[in-house]
Amino acid sequence: MGLSGRGISRRVFVSGLAAVGLVGCQTGGAGPVARPSQAWPRVPNAGWDAWVAGFRGRAVARGISDRTLSAAFRGAGFIPAVIERDRNQFQDRRSLEDYLAIATSDERLSMGRAAMSREGRVLSRVEAQYGVPAEVVAAIWGVESRFGTRRGEVPVISALSTLAYDGRRGRFFEGQLVAALKILQRGDVSPSRMVGSWAGAMGHTQFIPTTFNAYAVDFDGDGRRDIWADDPTDALASAAAYLKASGWRAGQPWAVEARLPEGYSGPMGRRATRSLAAWRAGGVHPVGRAPSGGAAGLIQPQGAGTPAFFVFHNFNILLKYNASEKYALSVGHLADRLSGAGPLAQSFGPDEHGLTLAQRKALQRRLGARGHDAGTADGVIGKATEAAIRSYQRVAGLPVDGQPSLTLLRHLGG
Repeated sequence: MGLSGRGISRRVFVSGLAAVGLVGCQTGGAGPVARPSQAWPRVPNAGWDAWVAGFRGRAVARGISDRTLSAAFRGAGFIPAVIERDRNQFQDRRSLEDYLAIATSDERLSMGRAAMSREGRVLSRVEAQYGVPAEVVAAIWGVESRFGTRRGEVPVISALSTLAYDGRRGRFFEGQLVAALKILQRGDVSPSRMVGSWAGAMGHTQFIPTTFNAYAVDFDGDGRRDIWADDPTDALASAAAYLKASGWRAGQPWAVEARLPEGYSGPMGRRATRSLAAWRAGGVHPVGRAPSGGAAGLIQPQGAGTPAFFVFHNFNILLKYNASEKYALSVGHLADRLSGAGPLAQSFGPDEHGLTLAQRKALQRRLGARGHDAGTADGVIGKATEAAIRSYQRVAGLPVDGQPSLTLLRHLGG
């Protein structure tokens, strides 16, 4: 979440669909514990050992005690899988429609409503303290870690030291490593429980260490800012504290869907702000009840013929949490759905395969009914759906290409 110092988003180094809560996790007891896993083994590496030996002096010069260093690096090690993940961050080609479909799938909405009910008192207190609506805080929680069910399982000290030693962005990751050591030195968490993503984002709300040090709060009053625990209190309050510090305006909207006239060629962009009255005069109207939130920009991220949005000041604050418009729209739309709003009024239309979202969901459901598991029927075509298609095509004697199509949907029947 947020910044490593003002203006540097943690999405500088955490990319792809981690932005919609697809990091792995390992939870239990008071929170996840850093244990070697099959996916993230620590292996002997003489170069890493030498780097750590040199780093200790630099860390001491920045206020880290020998005791903290010894405790932090006891059991730490070089993790090759972290380097592999850093080298192979895929270029995210997911559409906005995919992002919204994942963020507001039936499963995630059900989880979110249950989580909001369970943590209702905490969310109400957080909203009263920081002015950030409970549903917005819950939506960040849902997008970042699927409401705490995927907080990450990688030992943070091992991961950050591996990345700092590797050197591709060594200065940045060494700074994060020092910040992580400061967290340990303050006593907010033990080394064994300091786990997160492969790039060091941690807890329910996926803070990087510098962001944690700047904005995390001890909301439950136990003397520790614990965003790793099964109890999400400190994490939820910390997310709200960050948004407030970034300039969130209480009582104001983040965005509202907009309807453009046919062939619209007027101003576009979140910085091209004007009053809603001025937008209406140009033929652009809000869908549903117009909010009162000052000047708004206009964006249409997926291009002509797809949903457009009036975006207000608070949309730009969500972008400080993550600089991706897809991310901010996913959080905002999930927040709206959790507060009782319906789906977007305008559709995205058929995809490159000629299938609408509803047809892609039907394809996934029909594959599952035939015994070919396509994963969650969210309409997003990923590896699980493609594997299910190939499986069905083999059984049905069809050409095996793993690609969705209207023909395949008809072949699967009702």
